[in-house]
Amino acid sequence: MSNYRDKQLRSRVKLFGNLLGKTVEQQAGSEALAAVETLRKGYISLRRSENPRKRQRLAKFIAELDEGTLTHVVRAFSIYFSLVNIAEEAYQHRERRRQVHSGGPLWVGSFDSVLRDFTAQGVGIDEVQQLLDRLAYMPVFTAHPTEAKRRTLMENMRRIFLLSEQLNDLRLSKEERKETTSQMEMEIQILWKTDEVRTHRPEVRDEIKNGLFYFRESLFEAVPQVYRNMGKALKRIYGDEAEALRIPNFLKFGSWIGGDRDGNPFVTSETTVQAVRLHQREVLREYLRQTIRLSHVLTHSSNMCIPDDAFLISLAADEQALPETFADHPNRFKDEPYRRKLYLMFERIRRTLKNVEARMDGKEPPHDGAYQNERGLINDLYLIRNSLIGHGDLKVANGALQDFVHLVETLGFYLVHLDVRQESTRHSDTVTELLASQPTAIDYSTLDEEQRLTTLAELISSPEALVIDPDKLSEEAQETLRVFEVMFMMHHEVSPEAFGCYVISMTHAASHVMEVMLLARQAGLAGCRDDKWFCNIRISPLFETIEDLEHIEPVMSTLLNNATYAELLATSGNIQEVMLGYSDSSKDGGILSSAWNLYQAQKNLTTLAQSRNIQLRMFHGRGGTIGRGGGPTHNAILSQPAGTVHGQIKFTEQGEVLSYKYGNTETAVYELTMGVSGLLKASQCLLHPPGPDNEEYLAIMDSLARIGEQSYRELTDNTRGFLDYFYEATPVSEIGQLNIGSRPSHRKKGDRSKSSVRAIAWVFGWAQSRHTLPAWYGIGSALEQWIGDDDERRMKLQSMYQQWPFFNALLSNTQMSLSKADMKIASEYSELESEAEIGQRIYGMVSEEYVRTVNTVLNLAQLTGLLEETPALALSLSRRDPYLDPLNHIQITLLQRYRDETLSTEERERWLEPLLRTINAIAAGMRNTG
Repeated sequence: MSNYRDKQLRSRVKLFGNLLGKTVEQQAGSEALAAVETLRKGYISLRRSENPRKRQRLAKFIAELDEGTLTHVVRAFSIYFSLVNIAEEAYQHRERRRQVHSGGPLWVGSFDSVLRDFTAQGVGIDEVQQLLDRLAYMPVFTAHPTEAKRRTLMENMRRIFLLSEQLNDLRLSKEERKETTSQMEMEIQILWKTDEVRTHRPEVRDEIKNGLFYFRESLFEAVPQVYRNMGKALKRIYGDEAEALRIPNFLKFGSWIGGDRDGNPFVTSETTVQAVRLHQREVLREYLRQTIRLSHVLTHSSNMCIPDDAFLISLAADEQALPETFADHPNRFKDEPYRRKLYLMFERIRRTLKNVEARMDGKEPPHDGAYQNERGLINDLYLIRNSLIGHGDLKVANGALQDFVHLVETLGFYLVHLDVRQESTRHSDTVTELLASQPTAIDYSTLDEEQRLTTLAELISSPEALVIDPDKLSEEAQETLRVFEVMFMMHHEVSPEAFGCYVISMTHAASHVMEVMLLARQAGLAGCRDDKWFCNIRISPLFETIEDLEHIEPVMSTLLNNATYAELLATSGNIQEVMLGYSDSSKDGGILSSAWNLYQAQKNLTTLAQSRNIQLRMFHGRGGTIGRGGGPTHNAILSQPAGTVHGQIKFTEQGEVLSYKYGNTETAVYELTMGVSGLLKASQCLLHPPGPDNEEYLAIMDSLARIGEQSYRELTDNTRGFLDYFYEATPVSEIGQLNIGSRPSHRKKGDRSKSSVRAIAWVFGWAQSRHTLPAWYGIGSALEQWIGDDDERRMKLQSMYQQWPFFNALLSNTQMSLSKADMKIASEYSELESEAEIGQRIYGMVSEEYVRTVNTVLNLAQLTGLLEETPALALSLSRRDPYLDPLNHIQITLLQRYRDETLSTEERERWLEPLLRTINAIAAGMRNTG
């Protein structure tokens, strides 16, 4: 963007601040506003110039605030962050629009930019088609509990965003501008009166509906727009040649919400059925709206043009099958064949929807004449399109109709491909019980890996299914089997595409995949029938820890070498998906070791798949934060190992990332475009094999990862009192009381070990206390130790930063995490540690590593300050700091009170609600949580 200090942005932030101030004064009183202003101005002053006496006065001021005023202050800052986020998002959208209107080259990551790069490199139109045909961009929405915003608030913020956009219209009169500002003030007042903290922990059904919100609010509109923009860019850059291009449906959405049962006892087989039906209901409702909208566009008269025979035959068949549609008005649209056809299609969609709603109510589907699945609707749309083209209406066919076609091709009757996830031991235990209960019992638990694979392969290929006697199986085993039965049922009831992959967490052996295949065979999803293999399930093994990533090659080699599995894979499309766990590997061995092991795992997997002529799709289990594999999607894709991205990429979108990326249509279009353009660029290896990696760089990175992991483990595994520090110097225990997700924050209740705490809570806790250490700890030590006093080594790393996208992205993301850390504030959290010696010692280690990391990273990037290369981000973060400071200090004060066992339970509980509000507010200010 051209000018990051744009007056318009500052003016809008100021307007929002003023309107919020008025609201606080009107709704909470002048004392509350005075407290907000005292803290705001005080901490802004301290950011400009340190003053210990002023800092002490502000701490005393916070300590003396009563419960009600504290709550008002926290809420005011929290809402301010939400409004700043809206202002920045709207400004960035406006800047992009300005570039489009100027008619010149667009921003890096736009379709325009990537296609200009292609033409400069001599990529011809046939090669572009080749890339498009392989393209699959697959964001997967999860319910990981890191989103502190309620859906009600997101709807309110969408309204404020749209009002903010209206204010940019230069045609507004003074009176209209005043009215729009008044409406905005009203919305901010509603925001103030809406509780941002949930009173009850959300159920899985609530989380499913939260996921649906993004489709309803933005994606139904954004998806066709992305395809449209791609088409425009192709014509602009490739001219008339682009007319011959076919743009396939390259967007595919996935979800874990209602399918991810790993560690969540509230996700059952019934929940999964509910999720799939809610998805279907939502998308069918949208298709009803689209069909009516299209019927007001395709008003062609049969007196002016003649539809083709295929269309007319289809229309006649529909009229015969659905005579009730025009029973009251037999001649309605008789001369407007496309409108008549669309009304018949509307009736079929309506009947499909009624059938879904009946099933949701436990009733028999009432209607015949419904669509069986999305293929019927797509074929009807194709008939209309082909007929329009036949009588010279290509432009019309490529308008609203084509938008609808892209929507149905992308979302089908399933909306999202629901992934099912379960932990490997659940399958092993179920198979053990099943085999023990057979007439000829097998003690599966005593078999070694080779024997297990042989046994499983024989059972999968057997024409006879295993005998299931529920009385001999535990409730856990019965529930595990029910999940596969549900997948079989939904495959036929909704769509063969209703499910994505069955993800196996904690995959340690090839038998873990074959166990799932056996359970799928039991449900009729896979097997061998009449000497022909069939497979209607895709399995994605998930490798999470550092050790798992190191063993990925032998495990996958054994699996792909298994003849039975190879047959099943071939018949299901010969695509093997492998999921890589960023967050757990980072929690386990540190960010440097995690990043490097993931890099090597992808290279090894690619080589393995190519040697067997198998298509490989990487599924990246990324979080919103750097400590969980997050970062800008475009750069993240380009930093993957060269030659490992083959047109397809799948990754999780979690928590606050969802509302940030997909809360507004305008931003959703931008984010999807940035991801798809990155995927196009990274997939050029399909056209021209990339050169080999720089062996020297690989060796250096290997050394850095080893040193970094040692440093990280020294702190997290070998430092006495470290986990006590984590639980006492961060609000992680209190985060568990925040009603932001249905899933527990620990795998095992009461287990405070590093392996038990979920990666989300791990990162969330460190972020709140401004340590942010999962995203950078160990990097400074690794760089400093490897360089030593050798200037040549320093220059070598500087070259790596400039020349190697992987290393550049690693250090760029590190800068963002370091910017969000604040060691002064972290030191105050360290004083919450009950043993002062432990607190001082561990904080000292963290602080020293922070300084070391900042200095080495800046030196290698040859910068004078963090985020110097991304001034927009630097300004955005610096704008928040003076407002985060008081929130952190309030949180520390409230943690002390809530944990003070000398106080009565009643007194301590008084401070819990404002404390939980600080967690929400700090999350909003930092723009990420887990």
